[in-house]
Amino acid sequence: MEQPNTKPVAPATSRNATLFERAQKLIPGGVNSPVRAFKAVGGTPRFIQRAQGAYFWDADGQRYIDYIGSWGPMILGHGHPAVVEAVQKAVLEGFSYGAPTEREVELAEEIVKLVPSIEMVRLVSSGTEATMSVIRLARGATGRSKIIKFEGCYHGHSDALLVKAGSGLATFGSPTSAGVPPEVVQHTLVLEYNHIAQLEEAFSLHGRDIACLMIEPIAGNMNFVRASVPFIKRCRELCTQYDALLVFDEVMTGFRVALGGAQSVYAQSIPGFKPDMTALGKVIGGGMPMAAFGGTRAVMEHLAPLGGVYQAGTLSGNPVATACGLATLREIQKPDFYDALGARTRSLVAGLTQAATHAGVPFCGDSEGGMFGFFLLGTLPQNYPQVMKTDSPAFNRFFHAMLDSGVYYAPALYEAGFVSAAHTAEDIEATVEAATRFFAGR
Repeated sequence: MEQPNTKPVAPATSRNATLFERAQKLIPGGVNSPVRAFKAVGGTPRFIQRAQGAYFWDADGQRYIDYIGSWGPMILGHGHPAVVEAVQKAVLEGFSYGAPTEREVELAEEIVKLVPSIEMVRLVSSGTEATMSVIRLARGATGRSKIIKFEGCYHGHSDALLVKAGSGLATFGSPTSAGVPPEVVQHTLVLEYNHIAQLEEAFSLHGRDIACLMIEPIAGNMNFVRASVPFIKRCRELCTQYDALLVFDEVMTGFRVALGGAQSVYAQSIPGFKPDMTALGKVIGGGMPMAAFGGTRAVMEHLAPLGGVYQAGTLSGNPVATACGLATLREIQKPDFYDALGARTRSLVAGLTQAATHAGVPFCGDSEGGMFGFFLLGTLPQNYPQVMKTDSPAFNRFFHAMLDSGVYYAPALYEAGFVSAAHTAEDIEATVEAATRFFAGR
């Protein structure tokens, strides 16, 4: 295995530093998505030059074992031959048409085949667009205004979903971003993740006004926190009882934790379980801008041009993006793909846990399929307040120690990690060895 270049680069000669300086003069914060700025962990962002397999290289030529995978899409690793071939062929046929193509029908057929809860699907260009459209569709289909979301679950940056919990039980949300008027989020109820009693009270008070309950079944933006089976079961029961729609935000977990998404994992414990609607993204685009939302035919037929709920997008169903996504979905359906991916991910989490435990460092981790998370805590947290108890300064030191060893984790405490089919046992071993050195020297 090629060894990463771990020799530190002096700031005066670092192209990363030079590029960041240039970027800050032209781009707010020097980045086009906030977490990339390294503000949470400190230091200089790495500007990526190229990627292949389980690795990418920065502007200084240093190689990293990549555990963000473009924040989830690169389940096959970077530059998979079948995907590259499909994209190259599509590019030669044209970049964009603004008209229907056969390939978007094929992609829709694959999604409907693999996710039993989805009977019809609409392709869009981003996860934010998918979740925003789901909210509008849920309100249009039910004739109701209120929605439920959970603290610590991120559903994109649309106004109605940029809210946090207030001080009381089942409180209405208050904006967590400037530029979001309070009246825009007055119909958003923010509850505590995995809190069944609070969930029941919210439905008791507002049930007949609730259009939908939206949840990340495995929350990936407070690191990695699972919704418990009893909690998901109660979400389903209450939505059914009050004629509200249960929406699974699987932008991150869809095709990442299992072939049928997180909903297929919960269906193993809850017979007949299905959400009413699902938002998808990341893996279905294979690294290209692609997302989707879908659900029952009865709900989806409220969408224009069949119904009165409007949604549109110039690049929706883009022919290059659909080629990339379709090639990716076909690869992940090969025999034993998820068995191997899950085993590799579990070996990473087990190795990190053993290294920390041996050094007497509080540590816990969890994974499902190719998605994982870890906390510098003694036990796995169940909600956002518990996540907030983790040792942030210690994580920052860990992040930079791993970065110096050629291992790239998300530059923020509250982000999940991702393993691809391209990661090898040697990659996992090198990662655990780097972590062992850090834990031993704390």
